[in-house]
Amino acid sequence: MAERLLTAAQTGHLRHFDNLSRQLPNDWSLMQGKGTGQDDFGGYRFQLAYMAYALALTHVHRLPAAPGLFQPTMQRLIDKILLPEVWMYWRDSSRGGAVFNAHLADSLHEEWNPVVRDNIMYSAYVQSMALLHDHLFDSDRYADPGSLTMRHWSFFWGGEEKRFAYDRDSLNEHIYWQMVQNGYLGVACEPNCVFQICNQPAILGFRLHDLLTGGMRAEEVIAGYEQAWADFGRLDDAGHYNQVILQDSKTIEPNRAPSPWVDAWCGTLMNMWNRDFVRANYPRQVSDFLVPGPDGTLAVRPANRQEVMGQRVIADNCDFGWVTAWASEMGDERTLKGLLAHADRFMNPTWRDGGLYYPRNDTVVASDGHLVEMDPLSGNVLIGYARLNVSDGLWGLYNRPWGQEHFDEPALTAVDRDVDVSQAEVVDGVLHTRLRRSQEVPGDGTVIINGIAARGRWTLAVDGRPTASVDGTTVQCEPGPFADAVRVRGEQVMLRCADTPHRFTFWQER
Repeated sequence: MAERLLTAAQTGHLRHFDNLSRQLPNDWSLMQGKGTGQDDFGGYRFQLAYMAYALALTHVHRLPAAPGLFQPTMQRLIDKILLPEVWMYWRDSSRGGAVFNAHLADSLHEEWNPVVRDNIMYSAYVQSMALLHDHLFDSDRYADPGSLTMRHWSFFWGGEEKRFAYDRDSLNEHIYWQMVQNGYLGVACEPNCVFQICNQPAILGFRLHDLLTGGMRAEEVIAGYEQAWADFGRLDDAGHYNQVILQDSKTIEPNRAPSPWVDAWCGTLMNMWNRDFVRANYPRQVSDFLVPGPDGTLAVRPANRQEVMGQRVIADNCDFGWVTAWASEMGDERTLKGLLAHADRFMNPTWRDGGLYYPRNDTVVASDGHLVEMDPLSGNVLIGYARLNVSDGLWGLYNRPWGQEHFDEPALTAVDRDVDVSQAEVVDGVLHTRLRRSQEVPGDGTVIINGIAARGRWTLAVDGRPTASVDGTTVQCEPGPFADAVRVRGEQVMLRCADTPHRFTFWQER
């Protein structure tokens, strides 16, 4: 079997996601962008959601036998996206007063509940993250009433506690009926503004809910969405994705600049269910944004700084990260390698507590003319997402889901924080995993494996050498450095990892 191993950079991105997920509540170190109020595209909600998506893609396509590596991190990310610092921007955004809804400001009111109306750019991420968790880990954790509760109370102001209790089913149902009531055009982000991009995560959520419950909501929504948008067109006159439709006037705002993030973000997500259309338009669209550099590197054309109502907009556009993620989903290896090479050469790759990221840099172009601007969504998440993704990664997640037989296979069900997993898959009934203990974070260096101890006699080989046999609760180890590395605890096998990487292989004796 040809080994598929994660690189040091890929495991570094996974550890960075894990490190960020472990920060104390309201510690947003490394995650604050240049905008204020959490109402731009670099907001915490997007960073948390796309870390979860990256974990899901890595689990499905690269480390399918390591649920214990991904599940705790994903749960912590869901906990964080429910924190008021993530969603309280909606209290202000819900009142309108922006360019496309200023005329509605007198008819709108302050809304604390961040999912009850509009705000699909938050509600769909809570929905899809919770459903991803329950689908990937064969769980009903977020089916419990109130398991997705947003709450806020202050000792200093505001009166009684604000509490908005949902679960994966009630939130999915609520978003679905918002879609229906708007004629399947989609749910608004800000009042009056329905973005194509922000409704794609909701479609992923509908699909995942269908997989869990046996429904057909995703097919219905897609059919309605296709019909609703047919009158307007997904693409503008220049062949780029239309950005937003205004609900009251049914006016389309095209991708005027054009802005790389619009095409890249929309194309990355829409590839889930509309692959042929997305791929047909990708080569022409992406060519408008790429800037060749030395030694095969590629950058993304810097965006013009927008001025609105006499004010210069200060916000993260995340162009570089989104184009990199788009190239990964399209399987465009040349573009992906060029963008990653540029990031590694010009954008200050940094290792912190064993994790790899690209720190924020507000300077757009360095004195040597190379793009160096880096926003937290790109640097913390999207470059890692792209490096971990595979061609058609979201498409595969959407269209080729795991069956119940997957959850009956041996798997790493608990992984200590200090363990790097670069391989974990079952091939022809044989579990293959490569593990290394890191000294850069605390932990006991242990991994728990389910699905072995209770199933007859198994042989463990370390780096190809038979080392131990497991038969129920009995372990027999050969003399050597791994004589004490394997234990049985009930129906679980516990491995203790070393500081150097080793390949562990379990097979059942016939």
